[in-house]
Amino acid sequence: MTMLAAAPSAAVALVGSLFFALGAALQQHVAATGNEPRLRVLLRRPRWLLGGAVIAAGGLLHVYALSIGPLTIVQPMGVASLLFALPIAAALHGRRTSRSELAAGAMVAIGLIALVLMVPVPSRPPSMTGAEVTLMLGLAGAAALVCLAAATRIGPPGRTALLAVSAGIMYGAASTLMRVIADGWPGQLWFLLALPIPLVGALMLLQKAYAIGHFGVAFAALQVADPVTAVSFGALLLGEPLPANGLAATAAAALAAAGTVALARTTPLSKR
Repeated sequence: MTMLAAAPSAAVALVGSLFFALGAALQQHVAATGNEPRLRVLLRRPRWLLGGAVIAAGGLLHVYALSIGPLTIVQPMGVASLLFALPIAAALHGRRTSRSELAAGAMVAIGLIALVLMVPVPSRPPSMTGAEVTLMLGLAGAAALVCLAAATRIGPPGRTALLAVSAGIMYGAASTLMRVIADGWPGQLWFLLALPIPLVGALMLLQKAYAIGHFGVAFAALQVADPVTAVSFGALLLGEPLPANGLAATAAAALAAAGTVALARTTPLSKR
């Protein structure tokens, strides 16, 4: 496929990234303007619901982009959501994005783009047994609980990052399970019934991260943890290949992590 032929999918994916960034910024703005919110309270707030609808629209655009273009074009466009999200969130909180924030965000984006481009395309449809699904959800839940426990002992930027990482782990587990369901594996009904467990858990953890106020840190940590978790579960439980160049993949992940740390040092609290 030529670059000209791939342009429509790239454009759709880029618009989807803008939607996802806008929706995340709207939800964080609501979560950070009061006391630490509970999900049932957020569900009664129109702006937070609007953010969720915008995120869903971005997800649908991403799926459509994948249907008309290659993964190697669409996935990097998805990573651009961080660079959209930083100025949108700053504007919602009445400030301007600093150059250091944008530079740190670019580090995360470059590292993630390099990482997703190095992940091999699976050669067979994914399938899991009920025991493997249980193991995956157990591992994800345990890792999220460790992050949650550690988050109570450190300062706001680190707490934000760990809460977002825990959310990313749960989202990574959910995306792995969704891939198995979407590929038509005729598993038991509880596969579909189990899906809300990691999704709701991730949503609650992410709102806790947003409520602290360091939006750039939360969004970046989420974007790093989600694909890394999905790739790890893909290799562990689905038999999918890891990147052939492990050193380069590690360097890309390290660059994204370093950008997240830089955001923790440069992005101010947005909570009023």
